Amino acid sequence: MLEVVGLAAGYLGERVIDGIDIEVRSGEAVAIVGSNGAGKTTLFRAIAGLLPAMEGRVVFDGKNLARRPAHRIARSGIAYVPAERHLFPAMTVKTNLVLGAYPRRAHHETLELVYDLFPRLRERHRQQAGTLSGGEQQMVAVGRALMARPRLLLLDEPTTGLAPKVAQEAFEALDGLKKDGMTLLIAEQQVPLALSVADRGYVLENGRIRLSGTSHELDQNPEVRRAYLGVA
Repeated sequence: MLEVVGLAAGYLGERVIDGIDIEVRSGEAVAIVGSNGAGKTTLFRAIAGLLPAMEGRVVFDGKNLARRPAHRIARSGIAYVPAERHLFPAMTVKTNLVLGAYPRRAHHETLELVYDLFPRLRERHRQQAGTLSGGEQQMVAVGRALMARPRLLLLDEPTTGLAPKVAQEAFEALDGLKKDGMTLLIAEQQVPLALSVADRGYVLENGRIRLSGTSHELDQNPEVRRAYLGVA
């Protein structure tokens, strides 16, 4: 579904990521793991069209999207959930969700699917998004992306600012999405959580892919265990 080939991107002419090669197949969950500052957000912003590619290709369903504007990439079927969430805090939960379908009309059936996935949002649909807890705001951010009916969901650091128990609940919800057939690309610092959901993963270090493999292979890799899992 998604193939990134030789991708380079950065800021003010300086490359943050370089020579990135990854692929995501339809129906699988793929994790991009690495420490803070490794380049995960830069990679996701480049895939989503929010940051221009300096080199390389971002191929989605056989079409190179690397130099298309973000709104056209979104309409092609890729939805991006940033770590900062970027909700409209003074608007209700429901309004935030409905806006996720823009410019298309929000479908009631899709909204019900989001409410079924996150029952707490149904309970709080009239509440202002800015008054929700961090975990609830993350639910709104993911639900808003799902309103666009994407084929590929990019999630950048979905556990940012969440307590450990809430982070675990967030990944359980993502696992449910995967089982329902959603294709996921997840960037995460909490490696055990990411590998618990992902089929495969890539380790990003200093802007380059250092390792790749199945989740089991990465979980058992001595370098990964030492650097990210705290196991000697």
